[in-house]
Order: sequence, then C-alpha cells, then structure tokens
Amino acid sequence: MPFVSIGGVTLHHRYRPGTGNACPIIFMNSLGTDFRIWDEIVSLLGDEMPTLVYDKRGHGLSDIGGVSSIDDHVDDLCGLVDHFGLAKVVLCGLSVGGLIAQGFYARRPESVEALILSDTAHKIGTADSWNTRIATVESKGIQEIADAVLKLWFTPAFHAERSTDLDGCWNMLTRQPLAGYIGTCAAVRDADFTEAARRIAVPTLCIVGDQDGSTPPDLVRSLADLIPGARFEVIRNAGHIPCVEQPGPFTGLIRDFVASLPSGKQIHG
Repeated sequence: MPFVSIGGVTLHHRYRPGTGNACPIIFMNSLGTDFRIWDEIVSLLGDEMPTLVYDKRGHGLSDIGGVSSIDDHVDDLCGLVDHFGLAKVVLCGLSVGGLIAQGFYARRPESVEALILSDTAHKIGTADSWNTRIATVESKGIQEIADAVLKLWFTPAFHAERSTDLDGCWNMLTRQPLAGYIGTCAAVRDADFTEAARRIAVPTLCIVGDQDGSTPPDLVRSLADLIPGARFEVIRNAGHIPCVEQPGPFTGLIRDFVASLPSGKQIHG
C-alpha cells in the first residue's frame, strides 16, 4: 500500500521510478486538493523522470497530523525525501505547495536542484482574508465556500464545458478533512517567504494561469522578480490549477525546464 509514516504522520503517496539522469520531481498540491490533481502531468511525463506525489497532511488519505504551520508540511517533505533516499530533487509546488517548496529550500538548499513554483507567491492573502475564511468554514463547512473557490480555480470556459470534471473537483474540495483544511489555511496565513525568496540560488520556474483568481499573474510575477534569475511563464486559458485545466502546456514547461538543468537530458515530447 502507498503509505509511509513520517514522524508519526501517515502520508499517502505514489512514487514512480524513471529513466535517464533527471532528478526526481516531487509534486505538492494546493489547499483543498489531493495528489490526483497531478495525475495527467505524471501520465504525460511517463518514465522520463522519477516522480513522487503525495497528499500533504490534513488532505486526501494522509493523517491530519495537527497541522498549524508550513513547517509542519516541510517536516513531512523532508521525511519523504529521506525515506526514498533522494540526494537531489526538483520541487514542483502549487499554491500552498509552492510555499512548502520555498520552506524546504530555506531549510535544506543542498537537497534542491531546482524549483517549479506554480500559482503561488512569497506571501498569499492577508490575515483578515484567511481569518474570515477560517471562521466561515468552522461555522458552516467547506461546502459554504466551495462554489466561490471553484470560480478561482478554473476559468469560465472550464465551468461551461467541463461540468463533470467540475463536479468531481467540488467533491474533492468538500470532502477534505475540516481540521486539515483549517490548519493549512492558518499555515498559509502565517507564511511569509519574502526575504527567503531573495536568497534562492537554484534555477526557478514560476508559472501562473492567465485567469488565476487566487494568485493572479501580477502576484506570481512579483515572486519571480524576488528570485534571482527566475523564469516567469503564463499559461493561457487557465485558472488557479493549470495542471488540471491545461496539462499539456504545463507538462511542456516542465520538460523544457528540466532539460535545461545540469542533471537533465534532452526530453522530446
């Protein structure tokens, strides 16, 4: 079974070995989702590079684990890297996953070959906005905010043309453990990597959907501007979760970026 205990927290994961010289790439999902949002990306990559996806604590089939800070999530990621004996990794984090990636780099820069930061920032939202969300979810449940959240996740075209997928994403969001969702909201609220971003010294790719309502392009560009030498790319016709809405272009950016790294090989799609 694809479960492992990290510091007493059971994490649900899927590791897929790859071929060639490319570093393993670890995908970290967003708030209110599980690792299935990466399914199409992992499928398109095939065996081009090793991949690891996992449900962060408080989400999916992983333990809730008393999450209250980004450091809790970073602890889990450190444990996974050590469990699989990965000397160097590429981290690909979406939204809060991007904060986890930044936190891991700040703690263990020697373990990171490169960063892919998707639809994220050095600081996301304000204390007031997160406290309002937490209060609403505590009193009325995740379903109270689900429709509004999905409007940020996906474009109007997705809502109009992919109603079945939208229903599935609504189910995924509303079925997340309440304590895990609230704890991760608090973790995002309190995270600020503004100064840490200036010290990132590995190749970094910042990606954003052109219609992202949660972390708009200008915010993601501001993160790229903080990171020396970072590359900034906008995916057309995508909201906050471009790996679901536009998996082809998203995978293409990954291939191109990984191929440019010291450990990478020329990967042809």
